[in-house]
Amino acid sequence: MNIVKAHVLLIVIVVAALAVYVYAGGYDIGADAPHWKVTEKAIDVLRERSIETRLAGIEVPDLDDPALIEEGAAHYVDMCVACHLAPGLADTELRKGLYPQPPKLADPWPADPREQFWAIKHGIKLTAMPAWGITHDDESIWGLVAFLKKLQGMSPEQFDEVAKRVEPGESEPHDHHP
Repeated sequence: MNIVKAHVLLIVIVVAALAVYVYAGGYDIGADAPHWKVTEKAIDVLRERSIETRLAGIEVPDLDDPALIEEGAAHYVDMCVACHLAPGLADTELRKGLYPQPPKLADPWPADPREQFWAIKHGIKLTAMPAWGITHDDESIWGLVAFLKKLQGMSPEQFDEVAKRVEPGESEPHDHHP
């Protein structure tokens, strides 16, 4: 029984010490102060497992549909370039101040369209990734996913051609909430 009491006491002490540390402001929450490696790893695992467990039932539409890709291009130009960049764009003023740094979506990387859809729709806490599903319907979000598929490997000149076809404000949200 003494071993159980010792473990309970140890847990109480650790929780109390953590509470004092948090309440005293010991952890620097500033976006210009990187996470500890253990914190970064814990957040990565939390994000990956959380998204993975929420993918059931998400059906991927035809991501080669030109109309869907065109709509996604308009949304990407209006809503995503400042953080996720465009081909050939080195950085933006906004992106420089973000931590963690958003991925450069024009760079090749393995992507599950269902994960992309979920992340765009619901956003990701502690990353500045907004939940676009609050203001955009699923079709608009799938358009972004379809465009991301084309964006990888796109040259700066090809992206400029896409951006020229997009009228400012063309990606007005398709609000699906009453």
